[in-house]
Amino acid sequence: MSARNIARFWEWGRKIICVGRNYADHAIELKNAIPSEPVLFLKPPSAYVTEGSPILLPFYTSSLHHEVELGVLIGKGGTDIPQSSAMEHVAGYVLCLDMTARDIQDQCKSKGLPWTLAKAFNTSCPISDFIPKEKIPDPGNINLWLKVNDTVKQNGSTSQMIFSIPYLINYISQIISLEEGDLILTGTPKGVSSVQEQDVLQAGIDGIVTMTFKVDRKS
Repeated sequence: MSARNIARFWEWGRKIICVGRNYADHAIELKNAIPSEPVLFLKPPSAYVTEGSPILLPFYTSSLHHEVELGVLIGKGGTDIPQSSAMEHVAGYVLCLDMTARDIQDQCKSKGLPWTLAKAFNTSCPISDFIPKEKIPDPGNINLWLKVNDTVKQNGSTSQMIFSIPYLINYISQIISLEEGDLILTGTPKGVSSVQEQDVLQAGIDGIVTMTFKVDRKS
C-alpha cells in the first residue's frame, strides 16, 4: 500500500473497469445473451462524479439510463491474481452508477462499434463515499437499490451475480494488470430505466451507504 489516500481514489486512480451483463435478469431485460465469460469495457477517470455535483446529460443522447452497481476498489495491484488470494487485493468498496446512453449503445451494438460514446462520457460514473472493506464482510451477498424521484426502480442482491468478485479479479488481471486505485464495476441488477433533466436519483446498499445525485444538462 502506498501513502496515497485510498478513500479519495477518484482523484488519482487510473482506470475504471466495468463488467457488463453480470446479472442474468438484466441481460434478459435488454434482450442480450447471458454471457459465458465476463464482458468488459472501460471508463476514464474523468467519468467520476461525487455527491454535490450533478450527472450531466450528454448532448447526443435522448435515453440516459441508470445502472446501480457495487464497485470493488483495488488496494494492492497485481497481474494474474489467483482467485484464492484475490480478496487480499481489495481495499474496500464503493456504490456506483454506470450511467449509459442506451440509444447510443444500441446504435454501437448494431454497427459492431465500441461502446465508448455510450459509457465513457464525463459524469458517467457517480460514486458514493469509500466503504472500508470490514464494513462489507460478504460482498457477494448485499442488497443494492435505486430510486428515481422516490420511485424504486432497481432492487437486487449481489448474490445474483453470474461471476463472483474473486473470479472477476482473476479474469481481469490476466488481461489488464490491476493497480492501486483501480475500480471494478461488477454489473447491475434488472430494472434499468431512462432518466430526464431534473430527476433525482437515490441509491444505496442496505445498512451501509446511500447517495443522491441530480440529473442536469450541461450549460
